[in-house]
Amino acid sequence: MAEQAARAKVAVLISGRGSNMAALLYAAKAADCPFDIVLVAANDPDAPGLALAAAEGVATFAQSHVGLKRAEFDAIIDAEIRKAGAQYIALAGYMRLLSPEFVGRWEGRMLNIHPSLLPKYKGLHTHERALEAGDSHAGCSVHIVTAELDDGPVLGQTEVAILPSDTPDTLAARTLIAEHQLYSRVLGAYVSRYANPDWIIGQVDRLASALPEVAQRLSHGAPGWRTGEAASAKFFAYVSVRHHGEDAIALLVKTDGQDEMAALIEADPDIYYRPDYYGTSGWIAIRLDRPDTDWGHVDQWLRRSWQSVAPKRLARLAEWL
Repeated sequence: MAEQAARAKVAVLISGRGSNMAALLYAAKAADCPFDIVLVAANDPDAPGLALAAAEGVATFAQSHVGLKRAEFDAIIDAEIRKAGAQYIALAGYMRLLSPEFVGRWEGRMLNIHPSLLPKYKGLHTHERALEAGDSHAGCSVHIVTAELDDGPVLGQTEVAILPSDTPDTLAARTLIAEHQLYSRVLGAYVSRYANPDWIIGQVDRLASALPEVAQRLSHGAPGWRTGEAASAKFFAYVSVRHHGEDAIALLVKTDGQDEMAALIEADPDIYYRPDYYGTSGWIAIRLDRPDTDWGHVDQWLRRSWQSVAPKRLARLAEWL
């Protein structure tokens, strides 16, 4: 039961038969899948995919967009997604342009699958365009949704060889097989990245390295970040990957002392804890292996901890930080 509770909750938006939705739904039945489909919603009440989702026991919602302004319609869909408790959205043949307001509310948490090797052939008629261009391969891409059509960061792609006899229909059918394989794999990796030590360390390194005169260095087997000249550099952050028997991946940063540490832990014990090895020196641990980690909050702690050990000659940067 614990594994099931830890799964990411995904809402899928469709407009038609929902074959990619079905692929995600059946992938979610595997015991080791990191996501569950909690809602299938459509902008067409007659979308065939709704009946399949309902038959498989997944909650559904349908609302025609006809006669509604784009932002008004998106607000209705957004309310249903949140009511279902979804943490992510997967677009699966959803043939609606999304309003900037909707995209902004789900920034970094909405994925789409597109039948081309982006950045090639954004928009419609991708297979016809690949054939007309004489390409040797077509394919599909999973990307993060941004305000620009099919323009977000690409998370994964699969190439599909173009045969001499291919028509747009035969190429589309073969590409669809690749889509079904790719989408569940990429979605699973994306929603579970918060528990991947390499990804977490990379996120911390990106934030820490943006600060002045910072270098990463291992310390007692843990990646750490220090500032100042090499001979006198001081550590201001570490990432503890289940070190010393702790069941957590956490950022270790400096506090003002034991009183502040105790107050933080008491206020939010799900995020903060006292690390066994560093706690006596006033370092606090901030859990990072959570699906809802606030990286802006992490950035603030890194800046504060950096400032507490930075050389005086860098004091002029305090206002900027």
